[in-house]
Amino acid sequence: MKMIKYIIISIIIVILIMLIFSYYFIGNYFYNISLNPNTDKQFVLGELKEDDKEIILKEKSNKWLNNYSKDVYIDSTQNGNLRLHAYEINSEKESDVWTIVIHGYTGQGKDMIYYAEEFFKRGYNVLILDLRGHGQSEGNYIGMGWHDRLDVIDWIDYLIDKKDSNKVILFGLSMGAATTMMTTGEELPNNVKLAISDCGYSSVWDEFSHQLKLLFNLPEFPVLYAANSSCKRKAKYDFKEASSIKQVKKSKTPTLFIHGSNDDFVPFKMLDEVYEAANCEKEKLVIEGATHGMSSSINPELYWRTVDDFIIKYIE
Repeated sequence: MKMIKYIIISIIIVILIMLIFSYYFIGNYFYNISLNPNTDKQFVLGELKEDDKEIILKEKSNKWLNNYSKDVYIDSTQNGNLRLHAYEINSEKESDVWTIVIHGYTGQGKDMIYYAEEFFKRGYNVLILDLRGHGQSEGNYIGMGWHDRLDVIDWIDYLIDKKDSNKVILFGLSMGAATTMMTTGEELPNNVKLAISDCGYSSVWDEFSHQLKLLFNLPEFPVLYAANSSCKRKAKYDFKEASSIKQVKKSKTPTLFIHGSNDDFVPFKMLDEVYEAANCEKEKLVIEGATHGMSSSINPELYWRTVDDFIIKYIE
């Protein structure tokens, strides 16, 4: 009997060790494909192909950025002493308004030149960020907006230090929109007048849960729980803690929420989730037929008219 009991206990221990190892392996695997900036994201984002017209437009945009911008750097004050990079573009007109433009998942500041140009045309100064782990900024993980929100506050302080009277607009696309919303949940200086969030997700947990189902047809348990454990261990944040909904509930910053009705990357339903949760002055804009990040392309007239009206309303 003692031998049988010993065998059973040994089998249970082996099974537990195998389960723990599997949990650890699953967590690391999904952490790496989603949050390690150095791994290929083609499976998540799909293969991106550019036609000749898009290549020409990109070359033209890069030339514009080179002509008008200068590279600026700051050191992050929280969550790692990282060197952060941005493109600073001063208006050709005298303006005390700065628009901080924030890119999306696995992107970089250069991806946001179109939006930067639009704000520049309107006479505003522009600061295009490279979020941590992207572009020329240091970092070994993707913050999904959570740690990035504190970096954005460092950039706000940078702009205020240039001139106390500077007014700040926050503008973000996709992960940049989530970063914007998460930033507004913090205590911000009065210089921050308004925020514009274009197709941001409700929380990191909800977005990854959606992608896990969409791409792998897998449930939250155990995969998302394992990946979250890896993230807490390696990047020091929690998917559920990183919530746009929780942050906008605390927000005092007037916010314009934008989303395309055909967005299935960040589900359209998330628009109402963040909008209803927001405890600030707010408006929302739905661009019919727009997929993820394409609202300004599908209906640029409505998009920019709404943005302009919202800015005028709150910029003072």
